[in-house]
This record gives sequence, C-alpha cells and structure tokens, in this order.
Amino acid sequence: MANPEYSVLQKIKNGRRTFGITPRIPGGFVTPDKLTKFAEVAEKYQGTLKITSGQRIAILGLKEEDVAKAWEDLGMEPGVLSAYSVKNVEVCPAGFCKRAKQNTLPLGMRLEKRFYGAPAPNRTKIGVAGCLNACASVNAKDIGVLADPDGCIIVAGGSAGYHPRLPDRIAEKLTEDEAYYMVEAVYDYYCEHAQMGDKLGPFIDQVGLEVFKAGALALFEEKMKQLNDTNSNENTEEEH
Repeated sequence: MANPEYSVLQKIKNGRRTFGITPRIPGGFVTPDKLTKFAEVAEKYQGTLKITSGQRIAILGLKEEDVAKAWEDLGMEPGVLSAYSVKNVEVCPAGFCKRAKQNTLPLGMRLEKRFYGAPAPNRTKIGVAGCLNACASVNAKDIGVLADPDGCIIVAGGSAGYHPRLPDRIAEKLTEDEAYYMVEAVYDYYCEHAQMGDKLGPFIDQVGLEVFKAGALALFEEKMKQLNDTNSNENTEEEH
C-alpha cells in the first residue's frame, strides 16, 4: 500500500496507520505567520507538532485521508522531495552568534536555495557553521562548510547513524564565493562518479581520498575559470 505523497508512515497500532509530514523551512528560519499556520493545521487534523533535528517542524499522527488536506492548508513545500536527493541544508545562527568566526548565514541560505531537492546518488545532507564548534552537526553531514578566521573550510563524507564517519577535509581558506563553488564541485563529482545507492562517505573510501580531492578540485578550478571569464566579459562590455 502506497503512502500519501510526501509523508512518512509511523507506527501501526491496532491496524491504524498514521503519518507525519515535514515542510521545508529554509535554514530553520520561520516567520510568526507560518508558526501560526503550523498550529492551526495541527489542531484542525489532531496532529502533534515536533521540532526535528533537521531544523524543521513536523506534524505527526495524521490520518491517511488528512495528509493531502494538511499539505493544502499549509501551502508549503515538502522538506524532502525524494530519498535520492539533497535532504536539507542545516545552518547555524552565525550572524547572531558571538562565537562565529565568519557570518556564514548568507552562504548557508544560498546553498539551501541551490540544492533544495537536487538529485543525488543517495540522501545527502549539507551543513554550514560559522566556527569550528560545528553547530548544526556539520561534521555528521555529507558535505559541510566550517569557518575559522582564515575563511571557509569544506569537508565531505561525514555521517552519523549506524555507520558513523568523520568527514575529510577537502579545501580551506576559501572566500564565501569559493566555498559555494567548492560545495558544488564536491556534489558534482559525487553525482558524476558514484553509483545509485552510494553514500558519499563510503564512496570516498572506495575511490580514495586523494583521488576524490583531485577530482573535486579540478571541477572547482573549472568553475572558477568560467566565473572569471564571465565577469571579465561583462566588464569588457560595460567599458564599451
């Protein structure tokens, strides 16, 4: 029996099937009117609100026939589009935190917009933090951005769960723009070379860290060259 679209089946008790839904909340930032909408929908369909570990709000305990109606009433996008996609981009509150070494909030929101629902060989999580405390569990993410006084650091292959794995450092001392394109390069190399079902960490172990780094860095350099060429052409056009 298929589940209602964009829902997760919860425990079945006495033959009763209930479902949870989790809307998209970019960066974990939510407006007061959206919070009110969550409360109204949960109350209307007798659901339970749950703050998730992925900086989102889930509505649990919904009846099967109420799932589609709850989505319609919320008027929000689902947090996860596919099991084979970028699941979410978690962002620490760097712009508000006294410990932050860089304000990585703009970069985190930029990455969230770029990678929302992007297809991948397996579920993929991205984390962004403004210091090495790595809030938002960045070291347990498939792709992570950390910051120190010298700039941004890109790590890859982190994981929690049944097979925990610390991430590998791919690049460091990057500007915000460079960090953005390095994340793209890591993602692109993974998508181009991994088999469906491969998680990023085991894939890195399979091909070898140095091979993975070399491939990602080559894609990064190509992206930066294209960006510089585009900027150079635009400047030339403005001069004429």
